[in-house]
Amino acid sequence: MIPEHPRSLYSRLPFWAFQLIGWFGFLVVHFLTGMAHGQHSSYLSVSISSAIGGAIVTWPLHLLYRRIWSLPPRQLIAIATPAFLAIVAAMSMIYAASIQNYCPDECRPASFLGYVAYSGFTAYVILSWSALWFGIRNGRALAVARERELAAQAQANLAQLKMLRYQLNPHFLFNTLNAIATLVLEGANDTAERMLGALSRFLRYTLDQEPQQKVPLKRELEVLDLYLRIEKMRFEERLIMDIQIDPQAERALVPGLILQPLIENAIKYAVARSEQPCRIGIRAQINGEWLELELSDDGPGSPHFVPGAAEPGGVGLRNTRERLATVYGTRQRMTVENRPEGGARVRLTLPLELAP
Repeated sequence: MIPEHPRSLYSRLPFWAFQLIGWFGFLVVHFLTGMAHGQHSSYLSVSISSAIGGAIVTWPLHLLYRRIWSLPPRQLIAIATPAFLAIVAAMSMIYAASIQNYCPDECRPASFLGYVAYSGFTAYVILSWSALWFGIRNGRALAVARERELAAQAQANLAQLKMLRYQLNPHFLFNTLNAIATLVLEGANDTAERMLGALSRFLRYTLDQEPQQKVPLKRELEVLDLYLRIEKMRFEERLIMDIQIDPQAERALVPGLILQPLIENAIKYAVARSEQPCRIGIRAQINGEWLELELSDDGPGSPHFVPGAAEPGGVGLRNTRERLATVYGTRQRMTVENRPEGGARVRLTLPLELAP
């Protein structure tokens, strides 16, 4: 279980609560400022009208900002500016009407510049409101990102424990050590030494790897090669690897050991169950802002991967789905299917992040 972190009152308040609190604060400050400049107590009507009008006219601005806030800055400014000016004009008319209702003769602007002054005041108010809106929204986004980071760290540690449980299980170690012992008895000491060295380096990496750390794809494949060397010595000609990696994709960052359970599944359900040579393919390429990874085999496939079947519930696939969802949220995709030409295929689409 991922520990839940208590959310602050600031992060739980809905927009309407901020709206009421903010415009009530505006009402109080506006009225006290009028009192400080010698206005009559009836000036409260101006403050109330301005606050209520501001709360009403900024509500559609909130709806617009909510739709466009994640756009690139240029697009956001281009869309928000006309709406901002329209809201300023609307609130300026409300404020001017309130002032003239308070003192019809004395407060009427003597010239056009007087109305401009009203617009300048309301523009400042709406600009401040907009700055607060984006500040609060971005603050909440940062808080969510922080919570996701903490959840990812907790989930990655859990995933690491799960990985060691099924990846370095007694069956795997028994087969590997038995193969090494057989090689020693047959006098193939060089091969046994290479196999033992690969196992040692692989175990050392899995134990030293920080669970939440992202690594370049090139490094991930180097570690994966240690595992494949061991399996290659076990299955010999029955295991054929076909690795095609776009050179530009080698710098792409991926969660450490994210490919390991997928490869192990392919070996377990394709290579180990086939008497004929079985090919496992690994492909990676960059497509715009995304890293696309594909792992495939030409084994028998699986009835769980046909359209309409229940989602595969194996440890490796479930573990991978959970890690990707925790690290990337909804900005990732994992599909598992049988290939038309035979075998199974797993596709991962991840946000592109490049190592420096």
